[in-house]
Amino acid sequence: MNNYELMVIFTPVLSEDEFKAAQKKFAGMVTEAGGSIVHENPWGLKSLAYPIQKKTTGLYWVLEYTAPSDFNEKLKIQLLRDEAVLRHLCTKLDKFAVEYNAKKNSGVKTGTEKAVEA
Repeated sequence: MNNYELMVIFTPVLSEDEFKAAQKKFAGMVTEAGGSIVHENPWGLKSLAYPIQKKTTGLYWVLEYTAPSDFNEKLKIQLLRDEAVLRHLCTKLDKFAVEYNAKKNSGVKTGTEKAVEA
């Protein structure tokens, strides 16, 4: 089992329920394949750096999970088939990234936070 991080940009025309259903669909694929969800973070509506399919905003969603290495090809096919997905990026995490994400998700200071001016 390897650790991965998946970032998906969904089309901004999805309703809140459709956005949650899409998240549940892909998270369900991970658990059905024998993997486990480590952390899920829906960022919501953000501006894109450049237009994609004539859209300037997108619904961002980040999923950290563990899964067998052969699962990612199946996931990639489903992401490419889904018309609600504008872009996706799946990254394999090394032990340092896993440790960093665990600290960040638990609320422990990682040293990369921005300084807040009083």
